[in-house]
Amino acid sequence: MGKQAIGTVALNQQIRFDTLQCQMVYPQKPLVQSKTIQMMHFDELPAGQNAVVAIMSYSGYDVEDALIINQASIDRGFARACVYRRSGVHLKMHENAVYDRLMGPSVERETGVLRRGDEVLQADGVAYIGACIKDRQILINKEMPVVIPTAVLDNAGSLSLNVNTPENATEFRRCPVDYKGIEPSYVEKVMFSTSEGNQAVVKVLLRQTRRPEVGDKFSSRHGQKGVVGLIVRQEDLPFSMNGLTPDIIMNPHGFPSRMTVGKLLEVLGSKAGAIEGKIRDGSAFSGDPVEVLSQVLSDHGYHYLGKEILYSGATGAPLEAFIYFGPVYYQRLKHMVMDKVHARSRGPVTALTRQPTEGRSREGGLRVGEMERDCFIAYGTSQLLLERLLLSSDSYDACVCENCGLLATSPNWCQYCRSSRQVVSVRMPYACKLLFQELMCMRILPRLRLKTAYHSSMHTKSK
Repeated sequence: MGKQAIGTVALNQQIRFDTLQCQMVYPQKPLVQSKTIQMMHFDELPAGQNAVVAIMSYSGYDVEDALIINQASIDRGFARACVYRRSGVHLKMHENAVYDRLMGPSVERETGVLRRGDEVLQADGVAYIGACIKDRQILINKEMPVVIPTAVLDNAGSLSLNVNTPENATEFRRCPVDYKGIEPSYVEKVMFSTSEGNQAVVKVLLRQTRRPEVGDKFSSRHGQKGVVGLIVRQEDLPFSMNGLTPDIIMNPHGFPSRMTVGKLLEVLGSKAGAIEGKIRDGSAFSGDPVEVLSQVLSDHGYHYLGKEILYSGATGAPLEAFIYFGPVYYQRLKHMVMDKVHARSRGPVTALTRQPTEGRSREGGLRVGEMERDCFIAYGTSQLLLERLLLSSDSYDACVCENCGLLATSPNWCQYCRSSRQVVSVRMPYACKLLFQELMCMRILPRLRLKTAYHSSMHTKSK
């Protein structure tokens, strides 16, 4: 999980213009390190924080590796990150020797107010530094020339179209770069430069501060990954005799099957290191022995095995078991729910299959796959099957001839039978109709057998 962790990217991260960059606001050095970490100089570019973890079950929101996080810890800056995204344009030269240009904000002629989306633009056509950018607002107001060919009479007396003179470009078309996002962002910096082809380049770096929320992904250095299941106020969390409340509560059922004993040892080593104020060695086969770490805890008045008595935040009564309690180095991963949340009621469809598009960026639908279909069949929800797989997907009223069973070309004509007497309407998925047509292209002739109870005629039969 180390490659996915949010932390310090590089020493020059404040002057970079990466397409996407995630930085942690308050990274910390781990209290337990190994010889490999020291050889890699990981402590110079850390990617995580030392969180106080209680390994216990709390409510039902910590099942399946979910984590419970202290709201007060988040308010103090725990796992806070900044996400930087880059947007940019190239000002190209077109075939009539006219360049793209940047224009300032436009004003409506009737009302005299700024055009919608141009509120943060400066006179140079770029959003100002520090501007709060909301959805559909323009970052860079680029305009492209509209080439209008002119007729030229050559020496032979024939007309030809000429587009290579600057006089032909009399109009410009707006091609702005706008911001798309649920939450607003802030303009961090703007850069004007030139590319290798001597083209002008404009880049805008946007900053977004992300606090941990339900659905964000965290992981320790032992591969114990999980999402945030619940964020609880500090008053409702259990606390120790010293008044210490955990930053993270982890369910103990994540240990037996995975056998990540190193995480249990890290709790012991981090606790001893925090008490003594020194970095502990957690290298495999050669790190600090458990007996030494336990003796450090015992000498400072803590339980020999790192366990503590916790008191319920709701009742104040002591819990009926000792709780394994101590610091663990946790990493916040780049998988955040704000970048993945998606829902759709209606939206665009593909041209070929007439089914909803796929993907969050294209406002796509949520796929009901084969396993979901099997669940619907097992439950016996016939109407839900019909609604999900037909009505809400690609319902199509196809024209079918009752006599030959082939698809008709129109509501009142069958090309195969040369008749319009027995053409009826059959509702089917458009993908099914498309499959029949593709089979017919390969000289396979599928025919439909219709029953009277399941169709209605589209024409009035003549007497």
